[in-house]
Amino acid sequence: MRKIGIFGLLLFWAVVSYAQTKPLSQLTVEEIMQAPEKFIGTSPSRVSWSKDSKSIFFYWDPDGNGEVSSYKISKNGGQAEKVEDTSEGWPSSYEYNKAKTKIVYSEGGDIYMKELKSGKVTRLTSTNSREVSPSFHKENVITFIADDNLFSIDTETGLMTQLTNFIITNNNDEDRGGRRNVNNGNSGNRIQDAWLREDQATTSEILAERRNRPRRSFRGFGSFGGFGGDNDNRSAVELENIRGLQLSADGKFVSFTVYHAPENGAKRTIVPNYVTDSGYTTDLNTREKVGGEQGYSEIGIYNVEGDSVYYLDKMQLPGITDLPDYVKDYPDKEWKEEPRKVSATTTIWSGDGKYAVVQFSSEDNKDRWIMRLIPESGDLITIDRQRDEAWIAGPGISSFGGGTFGFLPDNKTIYFQSEKSGYSHLYTHDLSTGVTKQLTNGNYEVYSPFLSEDGSKWYFTANMKHPGIRHFYSIPVGGGTPTQITSVDGGNNVTLSPDEKTLAIEYSYIDQPTELYVQANKPGAKAEKLTESLRDGFKQYDWHEAEIITFKAEDGADVHARLYKPENPNGAGVIFVHGAGYLQNVHYWWSTYFREYMFNNMLMAKGYTVLDIDYRASSGYGRDWRTGIYRYMGGKDLSDQIDGAKYLMNEHGVEAGRIGMYGGSYGGFITLFAMFKYPDVINAGAALRSVTDWAHYNHGYTSNILNTPVEDPIAYKRSSPIYFAEGLKGDLLIAHGMVDTNVHFQDVVRLAQRLIELGKDNWEMALYPVENHGFTEPSSWTDEYKRIFKLFENTIGQKD
Repeated sequence: MRKIGIFGLLLFWAVVSYAQTKPLSQLTVEEIMQAPEKFIGTSPSRVSWSKDSKSIFFYWDPDGNGEVSSYKISKNGGQAEKVEDTSEGWPSSYEYNKAKTKIVYSEGGDIYMKELKSGKVTRLTSTNSREVSPSFHKENVITFIADDNLFSIDTETGLMTQLTNFIITNNNDEDRGGRRNVNNGNSGNRIQDAWLREDQATTSEILAERRNRPRRSFRGFGSFGGFGGDNDNRSAVELENIRGLQLSADGKFVSFTVYHAPENGAKRTIVPNYVTDSGYTTDLNTREKVGGEQGYSEIGIYNVEGDSVYYLDKMQLPGITDLPDYVKDYPDKEWKEEPRKVSATTTIWSGDGKYAVVQFSSEDNKDRWIMRLIPESGDLITIDRQRDEAWIAGPGISSFGGGTFGFLPDNKTIYFQSEKSGYSHLYTHDLSTGVTKQLTNGNYEVYSPFLSEDGSKWYFTANMKHPGIRHFYSIPVGGGTPTQITSVDGGNNVTLSPDEKTLAIEYSYIDQPTELYVQANKPGAKAEKLTESLRDGFKQYDWHEAEIITFKAEDGADVHARLYKPENPNGAGVIFVHGAGYLQNVHYWWSTYFREYMFNNMLMAKGYTVLDIDYRASSGYGRDWRTGIYRYMGGKDLSDQIDGAKYLMNEHGVEAGRIGMYGGSYGGFITLFAMFKYPDVINAGAALRSVTDWAHYNHGYTSNILNTPVEDPIAYKRSSPIYFAEGLKGDLLIAHGMVDTNVHFQDVVRLAQRLIELGKDNWEMALYPVENHGFTEPSSWTDEYKRIFKLFENTIGQKD
């Protein structure tokens, strides 16, 4: 009888448990698109350690009330407690001395020093000036910046010394140190504005016709450009901005950076905001368009003993006059081999003052130079030149300076990352021997490398095992076989404790949102879970673990994708296109596209076969994949989607004529192009917050990939969907936030006008008056995705 009773009890709990699990077929858009903190939960974020390595701080909202607070939990587990302050009484920013027995920091514009053992705090300055950026130059000498000049203070004698005497002046036109005196004034903006004005007529016949009307008809079109320009933007940013003052360890030289803003300022675009508190329409001043004049930086060296200044001479950079390869596509244009505009971005000094190293980058972002500087003479010696006919980028590599770059403790070896091998890897260069060494090697990317406290090893994250799996590794400082420390496949975002004995891991998996774990810093050690963040609404569904597959592209490349395969397929397929271009979504950790993940689950439960592709330009796959869209967005990135559609038809029974596509931002751009260029393959599409014409997007992102519209119009014309709108055949939904300050509402307004003029009537537009690029209101998300689902149900979801 007892056995029967226990069996009955187990059966009862099994039935209850089963009853608590809903099938995915019951999912609704309203559920998925509600505030994530109420349905999914809020994962731990911004993880840090206590100074004694015993506790972990993080930000969290375990109650789902929409208010994220700071929490503290023991590394041994237990109950997390809410805390008001995670600083433990330390300043927000500080610098250690070499022995790590003292710190120096700025507070309220004055400099303080604290002895860690005794807790004694000494105020070092008390002036009307604002003193910032203190650091230990020697054990008893601290440097800091005040009024754009470098000072030192002797902590034993109290003597304060002004090391430089710079005065801010507006002398952008001064020709220094071999720097070419480029005309960077209004002419560049005028050329760009003229190009834009001419280009408008190619996408709107009505606009072109209006230009031939009487003069009064031009009223209201001044914002499109013209030759006059707006010269009332001139402001203090045109002054020389002195930054980053550093004193060499031997005290002989001060390096500094001067930023030169565009001479007449950038012409910024306006985004009207219609839904305002005042009831009046207001204008949001936003970004500039691609192709406008850009600022640049140069590095100066001040000789303390000689009281003299010089600026680094870019003419010493190898290949400074090299022309890009794309000029061959413009044989009728005269191209001059003249010095390119470059920025000197970062200077680092060895701890003994013997060596100085500088990074430079070209404005066209096709070169990054790492150069040894001989400070006495200003001579530059090449350490590494990374040339990319597409553009310089990749993990740990920045065209704007910084990235992975510094000195090893031996004071003679620098480290940096480079894509020389085809993937971003870690390198060192011994300045005493001139030998460069590659420390990591293979078809994987290295992320966020840093040195152990004793300088004996490197720690880093990498996707060695699979492009979509990231683990935490270590290697000896001089290179060697990497040691994998984390064990569980997925996404492992590690924060190492100060004593380097314990890992705090933000871990997630495909169908499991991020939670906080702790693990001993030993290979194969077990990770223990510390938090539980999921809400009941999310836990009641048995979420599908999307299968990660590969298929062949038309050029033979292996394309990674997530596949959502239904138990009862309806013969229709949907392709989701992630945004951002350089972003990875086919991976084994929880996606930032969590709404789309849940929506794809819902589509799968309704019988749709769903594919989510890491197309050309996605991150995690090396340099060639990253640059696969150079000069042709809508080329291989689009053909990868079309090959994905063919894969669905050939391998998963999806019927021709029944394939839809949706995506936002770059994903919306791809959706538009698919609908316009491959209407017989992609039959219904939802394009959200889409770029329609790259000549209207920002400079930093677009100029890397397509150069500029004036210099490379071929790239822009073949990459912008607005020029191919006549190809639309299927049903198209365009959705856009009206206060989008990233991809402007103007983009889809111009496309709408083009579609009207072409006589297309199989499209509709959904506008969201209060939404920026990333929606914030659940009602907007719900409305948008109900429209997407309705589009698919009424088109590809219908069998003939």
